[in-house]
Amino acid sequence: MAYSTDVDRKWQKKWEETKLYKYDPNKKGEKLYVLEMFSYPSAANLHLGHWYNYSLTDSWSRMKRMQGYNVFHPMGFDSFGLPAENYAIKTGIHPKDSTLHNIEIMEQQLKNMGATYDWDYEIATCKPEYYKWNQWIFLRLLEKGLAYRKNAPVNWCPQCNTVLANEQVIDGACERCHTEVEHKNMTQWFFKITAYAQELLDCLPQLDWPEKTKKIQTNWIGRSEGTQISFLCEKNGERLKDEDGSDLKLSVFTTRADTLMGVSYVVVAPESPLCTLLTTDECREKVEEYQAFTKKASDIERMSTTSEKTGVFTGSYAIHPITGKKVPIWASDYVIATYGTGVVMAVPAHDERDYEFAKKFDLPIQRVIASKPDAEDELPFIEKGVLVNSGEFDGLNFKTAIDAIIEKLQPQGMAERKINYRLQRSTTVSVTG
Repeated sequence: MAYSTDVDRKWQKKWEETKLYKYDPNKKGEKLYVLEMFSYPSAANLHLGHWYNYSLTDSWSRMKRMQGYNVFHPMGFDSFGLPAENYAIKTGIHPKDSTLHNIEIMEQQLKNMGATYDWDYEIATCKPEYYKWNQWIFLRLLEKGLAYRKNAPVNWCPQCNTVLANEQVIDGACERCHTEVEHKNMTQWFFKITAYAQELLDCLPQLDWPEKTKKIQTNWIGRSEGTQISFLCEKNGERLKDEDGSDLKLSVFTTRADTLMGVSYVVVAPESPLCTLLTTDECREKVEEYQAFTKKASDIERMSTTSEKTGVFTGSYAIHPITGKKVPIWASDYVIATYGTGVVMAVPAHDERDYEFAKKFDLPIQRVIASKPDAEDELPFIEKGVLVNSGEFDGLNFKTAIDAIIEKLQPQGMAERKINYRLQRSTTVSVTG
């Protein structure tokens, strides 16, 4: 028998009249909440990809009903933000008019598909009765100090006029419009999610999630126990000062404080304000050219271990906190301002990235860790071992060396034990109204 939409319409009408998919919280059966991503009404119609997404969940929710579950399956529209604004700009129609009109079309399309939604619970995020609760939640976070503003580097699409996540940058371009993405500093709102980093880690084992997923989450949060070490710095032969007149300190976080005696240069992120501060007049042109160059790459591309190492000398020097030796400060895109402190102490003999960088730019490579005191291990030697060529710390093992280095520097305020998280210090949010 040939397919006819009349059959669909007949039964869809019957389902609506009998309220077959109406959710009744008092109905018998174990409750099951089914929710997919909401559509963006930033175009006039749904496309095949929408039904590819919704059909799987719809089939599953039908099966669960037949198994006796009391299924709650709502639908809505994520109708606020940039996509709706861009569509309005493109069409010349007021965003309220275009968005509500598109929602009407998509509602009918979804109903024609015969999905099992309970439309009594429909929401549209552009309506005040919905977004007032976003505002309420934001104000509560603000009161608790968990929402704040600060200046930070972002991926910026000049065509869409919006910030992009790293995953939305493909080969240096915006995934939507393919415009070349820029890195720029912007004042934005943030959520202080790292206040809960340890709690997130502690609760992961209790979740009924696949072990693979929990491992991914654990790595994403990325707890590291290490040491924060400070370096003073000089520019044009003079000690740099902070705003309060004290010596400016470059702070680095490391899990390998035992390698401190092998530091031969320091690296700052090119987009960090520190980079501009540290750059001398003689090096400014090259540094600014390099800063412009690095704006084209996403953070994911920059963190890749296979990417070619690039960089430029700032003209300034860091002062080794133990030896007092001056080591050059370079800007390189393998250091990112929003990760850690945005400053890295480079130990090329014992780190693969630092080693590649040092070889390319002919920087010193000093072995300070060995498998045994007299061993000539192949460099870069990244394993734990005993200290060599490290003066008073020679012969100490990994843990003992770290303890001794902290003990020496801590009274001077140049080192402290610290727990760091790979989890970003904050996440960008948009505030409506």
